[in-house]
Amino acid sequence: MKTELRRVLSESACLDVPVDSLSDTDDLYAAGLSSIGTVRVMLAVEDALGIEVPGELITFELFQCIDSLAHALAPLVPLVPQNSMARRQCMDARG
Repeated sequence: MKTELRRVLSESACLDVPVDSLSDTDDLYAAGLSSIGTVRVMLAVEDALGIEVPGELITFELFQCIDSLAHALAPLVPLVPQNSMARRQCMDARG
């Protein structure tokens, strides 16, 4: 999941530094994450992981670092093997 979170951050967060230069515990706000950036990241994460983040999870601490995101979101992500998920997406696209 952290790989997917890193991809989302690099595409959506508009950080001041490359995501690749951050450790899993580096402060995303210190790296340039803004309040607008957190909204973009949350929407992109929901889309990428196929989840809806409950309002009570949306806190300053959630977006503190990659580890905090991964830890909080892990229980929301369905345990579907990647091949099954890719197959389901192909089938959904076919109609």
